[in-house]
Amino acid sequence: MSTNQPEKRRADRPAADRLLGLLKTGGPQTAAQLGEMLGVTAEAARQQLIKMSVDGLVASRSESHGVGRPLQRWSLTAAGHARFPDRHGELTVQIIRAVRTELGQVALDRLIDVRARESRTSYAGALVGATSLGERVARLAEIRSREGYMAEWQVDGAGYLLIENHCPICAAAAECQGFCRSELELFSEALGPGARIERSEHIVAGDRRCVYRIRQGNLPTEPLQRNSKPGGAARRTASTGPDK
Repeated sequence: MSTNQPEKRRADRPAADRLLGLLKTGGPQTAAQLGEMLGVTAEAARQQLIKMSVDGLVASRSESHGVGRPLQRWSLTAAGHARFPDRHGELTVQIIRAVRTELGQVALDRLIDVRARESRTSYAGALVGATSLGERVARLAEIRSREGYMAEWQVDGAGYLLIENHCPICAAAAECQGFCRSELELFSEALGPGARIERSEHIVAGDRRCVYRIRQGNLPTEPLQRNSKPGGAARRTASTGPDK
């Protein structure tokens, strides 16, 4: 008796992985459509999709088509798309090496400077009105979280810690240390005259996160009155110290 090995392998895959694959290749679909392709009932597919939505992998949207119950179509979220292979880091490294080889280190440094200038302008606008060091650190953490660094801040004795739990440009930074140097300079400028900043942990060096220790210079020392959280990502993780 012959066995269709490709079909058997597909059947052996977890239902969630198979659903992800169907949504990736076919776009938004209903539970009934997905269930038919999986060989299960629409309700079974829907229950699996609900579990995946709790994990943030899929999301649904209701579509009205006149009379009758609206259709509920399911699609991948950004997290769902991220479950598939992504070689952008490898491509970035290849581009950096090509620029260095073909155009020279000076050209690569100029590209890094351009990126830093754009960030400097963006950060300056976001920090308008922040006069104390504490508020500047808090806003900087918010900015960095929006950029994908999973940033948070803590009061640390007479100063602060800026903690980045993820580095979305890690491949580029590992290949070219200029990116990390420019970020350190950018932070120093954003925090204002007199603020002293040093990196105590570094992902590129093998640490699990990047940590920046920030000390008070000649910025005002009034207490930080709020801890705004655009997008809900950046957070304060201590409540004692200078802002008490």
